[in-house]
Amino acid sequence: MRARTSLTFLLATTLAAGGLLFTAGGTASAATLDVTTAAQLKTALGAARPGDTIHLADGTYTGNFKAATPATASARITLTGSPGAVLTAGGGYGLHLNGASYWTVGGLTVTGGQKGIVIDAATGVVVDGVTVHGLDMEGVHFRDSSTDGVIRNSRIYDTGNDGRGMGEGVYVGTANTLTDRSDRIQILGNTIGPGVGGENVDIKEGTTGARIVGNTFDGSGLTGANYDDSWVDVKGNDVLVQDNTGSATTNDGYQTHTQQAGWGCGTAFRGNRSTLTGATGATRLAIDVGNDGAGCRTTVYGSNTVTGGRGLTNIQVTP
Repeated sequence: MRARTSLTFLLATTLAAGGLLFTAGGTASAATLDVTTAAQLKTALGAARPGDTIHLADGTYTGNFKAATPATASARITLTGSPGAVLTAGGGYGLHLNGASYWTVGGLTVTGGQKGIVIDAATGVVVDGVTVHGLDMEGVHFRDSSTDGVIRNSRIYDTGNDGRGMGEGVYVGTANTLTDRSDRIQILGNTIGPGVGGENVDIKEGTTGARIVGNTFDGSGLTGANYDDSWVDVKGNDVLVQDNTGSATTNDGYQTHTQQAGWGCGTAFRGNRSTLTGATGATRLAIDVGNDGAGCRTTVYGSNTVTGGRGLTNIQVTP
């Protein structure tokens, strides 16, 4: 890691880069970069090194913001602010972590772009306590073989405003390919919806080991434009769906599909609470399993419950 020789030196060298203020961090080689403007934020995203923290003051930061410097598991880079620190994009991505492994993004708000937060080719990214809304397409997307990422304690709503049914709340992987191995993504304790113009969570083929636990889903924004008629659609393998609560769907609560041979297998559903009241679709099941044959099993446990609709599931329930 780079050395911080003195606070005076840092102040002198960074004033020329938009007035960034560096303060001493918890170790000799870490710093806090305090920013108040969009220009300062862009500079800080490029200047941050492992161990650093970028702290956003409350205010509006207009533009598209990108980080590409990887950190390490033992010295993460943190981008943090309150919900009053708002990244506002007129198009494109609000925040793009491209190869920016081991970053933590916490507390802030992202709005107004095509997509909210996009994580590409990055390991160990943690998105914690953010608010994402007002987007043309999806809210948070882990793709390009981003692995071991987490989104937790966050709120995502009002997405897919271009009306094409491409407004998923959390999207993992890439459709129609097996080369995007965005594996072991954890989606924990989030509130997703209302107004999400696609599935609340979409797990694509080619990805393995996602964990969808303790979330609250609201499907009142489902459009049906791209077969989005459930809160969660699982096409990846070995996914755990547990202790989630869902309401306001057009058809089902959760679905599994085999989009490509050998995928959409091994999903386990435990302790999910589904309210299907008002659903008008053809199946109206809490858990609609599209694949449960030899070599491609799905397990639905008896701890799942449903109110309304036509029943819990279309396969045998496991005690």
